[in-house]
Amino acid sequence: MHASQLTVKGKTFVWGSRTYIMGILNITPDSFSGDGLMKPSQSQGEGVNPDFVSLSLEYARRFVGAGADILDVGGESTRPGSLPISEEE
Repeated sequence: MHASQLTVKGKTFVWGSRTYIMGILNITPDSFSGDGLMKPSQSQGEGVNPDFVSLSLEYARRFVGAGADILDVGGESTRPGSLPISEEE
């Protein structure tokens, strides 16, 4: 049987050869898991957390440092009734 594989930026994933670890970064303020990095911080009150880009990068580095092979960035909500985000956002 020939194993399926995928190469992304020089890293080859051979499906079925081992278990790959995925780190999930939910950055939308209405994240289904409640950990959205864009949600307002406790100290900031209302509005988007102004440090969400820095926080997102920090989390991504932590995931990679802990052994994540793949990062899934949840950048747009798919919950019922959610609105698409603009290119600028």
